Amino acid sequence: MSASSAFNDEKGGSSSVGEPEYGHDPASGGIFSSDYKRHDDLKEMLDSNKDSLKLEAMKRIVAMIARGKNASDLFPAVVKNVACKNIEVKKLVYVYLVRYAEEQQDLALLSISTFQRGLKDPNQLIRASALRVLSSIRVTIIVPIMMLAIKEAASDMSPYVRKTAAHAIPKLYSLDPEQKDQLIEVIEKLLADKTTLVAGSVVMAFEEVCPERIDLIHKNYRKLCNLLIDVEEWGQVVIINMLTRYARTQFLNPNINESLLEEGGGGEKTFYGSDDEEDEDEEDKEKKAEAAAMAKRKPYVMDPDHRLLLRNTKPLLQSRNAAVVMAVAQLYFHLAPKAEVGVIAKALVRLLRSHSEVQFVVLQNVATMTIKRRGMFEPYLKSFYIRSTDPTQIKILKLEVLTNLANETNISTILREFQTYIKSMDKDFVAATIQAIGRCATNIGEVRDTCLNGLVQLLSNRDELVVAESVVVIKKLLQMQPEKHSDIIKHMAKLTDNIQVPMARASILWLIGEYCEHVPKIAPDVLRKMAKSFTNEEDIVKLQIINLAAKLYLTNSKQTKLLTQYVLNLAKYDQNYDIRDRARFIRQLIVPTDKSGALSKYAKKLFLALKPAPVLESPFKDRDHFQLGSLSHLLNAKAGGYQELPDWPEAAPDPSVRNVEVPEWTKCSSREKRKEKKVEKPFYSDSEGESGPTESADSESDSASASESGSGSGSGSEESGSGSESEESEEGSESEEEEEEEEEKEKKKKKKELKKPVQESESEQSSEEEERKRKNKQQKSDSESESDEEEESVSESSQSEEESEDSESEAEVKQKKKTAASKPPSKPAKKENKKEKKEMSLLDLDDFEPTPSPQVTPVNTFLSSSLVTDLEGLSLTDTVLAPATIAPSSALKSFELLHRITGEGLSVEYCFSRQPFSPDPHMVAVQIQFTNSAATEAKNLHMEDAKLQSGMRVKEFPEIEVLPAGETTTVVMGIDFCDSTQAANFQLCTHTRKFFVSIQPPVGELMTPVFMTENEFKKEQGQLMGMNEITEKLTLSDKCQNEHAIVQRVTTAANLSRVPCGSDKECRFAGRTVTSGSLVLVTVATKEERAAQLTVNCEKMVIGTMLVKDILLALTQ
Repeated sequence: MSASSAFNDEKGGSSSVGEPEYGHDPASGGIFSSDYKRHDDLKEMLDSNKDSLKLEAMKRIVAMIARGKNASDLFPAVVKNVACKNIEVKKLVYVYLVRYAEEQQDLALLSISTFQRGLKDPNQLIRASALRVLSSIRVTIIVPIMMLAIKEAASDMSPYVRKTAAHAIPKLYSLDPEQKDQLIEVIEKLLADKTTLVAGSVVMAFEEVCPERIDLIHKNYRKLCNLLIDVEEWGQVVIINMLTRYARTQFLNPNINESLLEEGGGGEKTFYGSDDEEDEDEEDKEKKAEAAAMAKRKPYVMDPDHRLLLRNTKPLLQSRNAAVVMAVAQLYFHLAPKAEVGVIAKALVRLLRSHSEVQFVVLQNVATMTIKRRGMFEPYLKSFYIRSTDPTQIKILKLEVLTNLANETNISTILREFQTYIKSMDKDFVAATIQAIGRCATNIGEVRDTCLNGLVQLLSNRDELVVAESVVVIKKLLQMQPEKHSDIIKHMAKLTDNIQVPMARASILWLIGEYCEHVPKIAPDVLRKMAKSFTNEEDIVKLQIINLAAKLYLTNSKQTKLLTQYVLNLAKYDQNYDIRDRARFIRQLIVPTDKSGALSKYAKKLFLALKPAPVLESPFKDRDHFQLGSLSHLLNAKAGGYQELPDWPEAAPDPSVRNVEVPEWTKCSSREKRKEKKVEKPFYSDSEGESGPTESADSESDSASASESGSGSGSGSEESGSGSESEESEEGSESEEEEEEEEEKEKKKKKKELKKPVQESESEQSSEEEERKRKNKQQKSDSESESDEEEESVSESSQSEEESEDSESEAEVKQKKKTAASKPPSKPAKKENKKEKKEMSLLDLDDFEPTPSPQVTPVNTFLSSSLVTDLEGLSLTDTVLAPATIAPSSALKSFELLHRITGEGLSVEYCFSRQPFSPDPHMVAVQIQFTNSAATEAKNLHMEDAKLQSGMRVKEFPEIEVLPAGETTTVVMGIDFCDSTQAANFQLCTHTRKFFVSIQPPVGELMTPVFMTENEFKKEQGQLMGMNEITEKLTLSDKCQNEHAIVQRVTTAANLSRVPCGSDKECRFAGRTVTSGSLVLVTVATKEERAAQLTVNCEKMVIGTMLVKDILLALTQ
């Protein structure tokens, strides 16, 4: 006893010193059981009553995890300590749980009530850790709990907890995409947050969940621009990328007038200089003059918000984080006027002193930029010179940049550089250099001869690869002016004896064949030599020998007739069928016979036609359609999750959508003073544009208010807010709480208005949203024009009056008046609370929680307040969710699996429940109903011996031990049909008999509905054209005349969801196949007199074809 305790003490002592890996000494006897002993020791420490021992154990466990050791078997011992009072222990327990919660889901679920208590902990770190663990348990059954936790955390007092809530949103969305609408509400709330800690995380959540909802950014745009400088680095990258896409949809192209002016300038010249040219087209003149007039009449004026973005991102070019600099650089490249883009060049050149990985990404982007904006990097030419220590891929990218920057002035220095590069030992780099010389020669005519002579000198190089690459490039250059360079062609003909690289030999032969009239004596001799070695040549060379023979036969048949026939005979029996085919084709074409067709007359024209010279282009030429700095740009292929960079709008969208409602405190005398101080000048002067750091978050609100008044009058000017910054910041800190509370109240009012029956059509909901937006705009204009007291009482009535004057439909006005009338009772409450606002915390806002209305349908009760009380006790059994997962069988089509006569009194039916099968989302849920019509009870109902096609899987239903006579029971099983309609065969067994049965799915049950917007639908449909699209014309049946009937028939035939559509002549549906997740898009377009057109777009053509048949049958019967 004492010995064992002493052993334990000794172990504890040694382990607490630091390293937990004792037992490596052979004498200790721990060599066979060190893992068991070590973990046993940690479990004892975790079970002890002393917090110090627990803390030591947790430190050692976290250290093990950090070193990559597996500590998952300690999960039960660790999870017990989640309720520990010691905060340090608790933090480490949560760190451990975040790591292993996903692997040990069942054990984590047992402690879920503790995590929920943790969400109410006074310590913000514990609240955040509890939410992080909760969102790491990826089980669909706790989605409602996670949703509730995220909603609570989103209105937490601590910005750190709100940031964690923003991080949890994408996790919940990936677990259950159906929660998207509720998550968007949380994102909208968090986007209004004024703290820099939350900004980056919530924009990341926005990008993951709803990047298409650009309307959520309008009100927060100026705030995000002003906060940007203080957000953490990775948040800055995310926000900048999002704002780049936002700006491309909201502002006009700043360079549009340059192109107009260029056209206009050309127009003016022709207009004034065309006195002599009487025959010039009159219309053309008019158009050009018009373009010139347009350019004069409408000079481009940059939107103040566009300028704000450029001004606030410029200081970030000095960031120490390369990703931030790259993000700002791509923003300037895509959004800034040409004159201002130059500022990014210096910052990008600075990044070239960084690690090779960073250099690689930066150079890829610089290579793309230099094609469009060459002048930007010309001053930094020497920064792109190649060092001998550079890796090959960086050398090649620098070569690309140098080639793009080459012009008449700097070509001599660049070519001198290239000469030294050719002596390098890196063969790939040398080959790239020779190609670069070729590109310089084609782009700059003045140095073409110099480059050619240089390349010809390289032909005497000892290195065969250098010679081969030179030959290929010379061939391309000679095509431009062959008549001048017959001596070079002769020189290259001599090289056929030495060069062995197939591409180079083929290039020489092509040159001699193409320009054989320039070398009439040498060409036949080259063919003679090649005929000798024909059988030993590579395929590419053989093809060129045949071509050479054909061309010489047509131009010099006396000398080469027999040689050509010899070469064609050799080719006739070659191993490669391409060469045999080519020989057969050429023989028929050039050797005239009685049977030869009409083509042989044109043989000369076919073979000796003038070929256009090849254009040597940069491989980066078309990459700028991808957003710079993105993975898609790097790969030159669209990566998953890439958001397309939108095109500039032709007309500027309404800038007033970014105006924020002015809080009441700004309507004091200080605002009037500011108005008086306002200076009449352009929005930002040059000096301001050049200034470094921008205003802080506190001064954001005053600049926003100033710009509102500016945009109201159309002046476009704004006060920079430099006068009384200290006073403003004090006011800002006092009133931030007030603003937040008002926003909270307004949102909750909106939620109350929204709580209507779910059966309402989507069009009604969308119109309500539009009305709410219009109302907000109206309130803004009211709040600007009226004084403080008047606004409280009069704004509602004036709002409805003004709205009735708008050119809107009567129904909308009535709807607005109703909602406006329902609002006033909440106003006095706001007035009474004014004094207490400063003391009031965000937690007190629970008073405004909307009460569940009696109209709410069962779908919404899933997250109702009754659920909260249910979850307190937390009975996490399947029975809680049984009503949700098993749909009523009456609504679904049933199929017979076993007839009661065959089954000796046992009848079995099955239907496809169209609910997700929770154990495996790639399986189709099949609901099976057993009915015992016999006089005796049936026992041990189960399935056996499943005979499945390859790839198919089955998740058996749990065995039914007893089914009494006259009773009915329902079970659910899962089948992965592998996206095919092949039957799943198995045996249904009772305690006495076995029955062979099979379940065959209709194609419509192999899919699961997907929610999509109209734009997403069109975009996906555009990618599934050609062979992936099936279109059928049909005549609708008498019972299928209206839209409702069509939707009902289609959704009965296939498990698809409706996609909103602007046209009443079209119905759209979307879904994904359960196994592979392939998109299925269905469009039913109705025409006159019951005619209609059905279009199905699906990656899997077989499924598409079968689905067309099923839907045609449903709509025509």
